[in-house]
Amino acid sequence: MESLDLRVLGDVLAWRQAGHAVTLVTVVETWGSAPRPPGALLAVRDDGVVSGSVSGGCVEDDLIARTKASFKDLAKGEPALGKPDMIAYGVSKEEATRFGLPCGGTLRLVQEPVLDTTWVAQLLDSTANHQLVARTLTLVSGAVQLSPARRGQEIAFDGSTLTTVFGPKWRLLLIGAGQLSQAVAQIASMLDFEVLVCDPREEYAATLMSGAPDIRRLEGMPDDVVREMHPDAHTAIVALTHDPKLDDMALIEALTSSAFYVGALGSRRNQETRKQRLAEHFDLSPTELARLHGPVGLALGAKTPAEIAVSIIAEIVQVKNGVTGGANAVRETAATAGCALS
Repeated sequence: MESLDLRVLGDVLAWRQAGHAVTLVTVVETWGSAPRPPGALLAVRDDGVVSGSVSGGCVEDDLIARTKASFKDLAKGEPALGKPDMIAYGVSKEEATRFGLPCGGTLRLVQEPVLDTTWVAQLLDSTANHQLVARTLTLVSGAVQLSPARRGQEIAFDGSTLTTVFGPKWRLLLIGAGQLSQAVAQIASMLDFEVLVCDPREEYAATLMSGAPDIRRLEGMPDDVVREMHPDAHTAIVALTHDPKLDDMALIEALTSSAFYVGALGSRRNQETRKQRLAEHFDLSPTELARLHGPVGLALGAKTPAEIAVSIIAEIVQVKNGVTGGANAVRETAATAGCALS
């Protein structure tokens, strides 16, 4: 369900619309230290241009050569790619070494020609609307079916049908458009998050938006913005204004939503005061308040806005990937850097 795979499918659609023949390759099984997980995608165009990866090594080179040769045969009128088929790499230690697979890793792949792009367009449209989609490929016929997926559903392959799950792009909503938000937004964008910003203070928002054209500003007050965007399990929300009049408004809605991560800037003392305030005046339960990451970010000893941004994004990625353990807060001196105490 990574955004990278959606980008691959976006390229597939664009290439086919431009008249190119395209092959789509999916990792279905791995053994050992395979570098890409099941479900990872690689698209190969008829001229050898690729999008995505299945190994990060020589497997891609071999797949490009195979695909180009198949399309050349097709141009000559000889049998070529028609139905999906299986490819295995690294079945022996020598072959694993040859193809750059670490520690004797092994890959099983499904390779399929993309003849009809209707399903691609439908899948991209559904995920853009923050829906989970399951794609089922029948190998014997090449037929593709799309259906709603459930949270936590994993790739399934029984030798004849392959079902993969695609989710919406990960979103990050930043409350506040100050210097720290600018740094967080830049790093999140590099990680392919859709970055959204809410800050009713025009002086701050204008600076952020002018330097980051890919970031989208949501107009309105923080509580209204959070409520109207319907945060789901692919959404992270971080309050960074250090102004309780703005941050708390967003947190009231965020902590009762389905967002997978909710964080707020501020020292430990300020966080405890904030939780008492939210509990007493807004009836947030202990369970809801326990979801708040604050001080926000991992304990990296961060001091500058850029370092604090790294710690914040690192914690978001940690939670996103289901990793637990380790310190979970920025040092108090960093958590209040550049901000007035509330």
